[in-house]
Amino acid sequence: MVRPTLMKPGILSHGWRLIQVSALLGFVACASSTWDGQVYRGEAVNFRAGPIPATWRRLDADDALLAFRDAARDLVISVNGRCGKDSDDVPLEALTQHLFVYFTDRQIMTQGKISLDGREALRTELLAKLDGVPRQFVVFVLKKNSCVYDFIFIARPSVDARAKAEFDQFVTGFSTSTGHP
Repeated sequence: MVRPTLMKPGILSHGWRLIQVSALLGFVACASSTWDGQVYRGEAVNFRAGPIPATWRRLDADDALLAFRDAARDLVISVNGRCGKDSDDVPLEALTQHLFVYFTDRQIMTQGKISLDGREALRTELLAKLDGVPRQFVVFVLKKNSCVYDFIFIARPSVDARAKAEFDQFVTGFSTSTGHP
């Protein structure tokens, strides 16, 4: 596990806090999981994701199914999922809000529903502060087959649009079908 105290200060230490908050919500990675660069296989969830940019490096994170860092752009990506936790009745907006319970000065920039893997998902772009440090987030939340998935992009407020577009492409390539495309 990468520990925040061993990391250089900046986005990663603040991004790590969000990953830990996600774990408090029950999004925990399984020790017997595998990731081959396209398909994640774990004890509770299996899925395929979209393309990974060459600048993303995988992080070994106990508190996320998948985590990546783009050091050149100083950003962090987290993917989490949980199943069978009675979240079928919780609206996507509430699930998104729960991810930011420890943040201040939250400002939703855009929010809208999209189709993701044949289901309705919520994409939210917002600015928020963690420990007084401003960050920009892009979050997708999806409920499918008694599971909830969240995809989190954490960056400096000045991050370029291309970085967000790469994240969107990674997420929109998501599928619970893990066979050959």
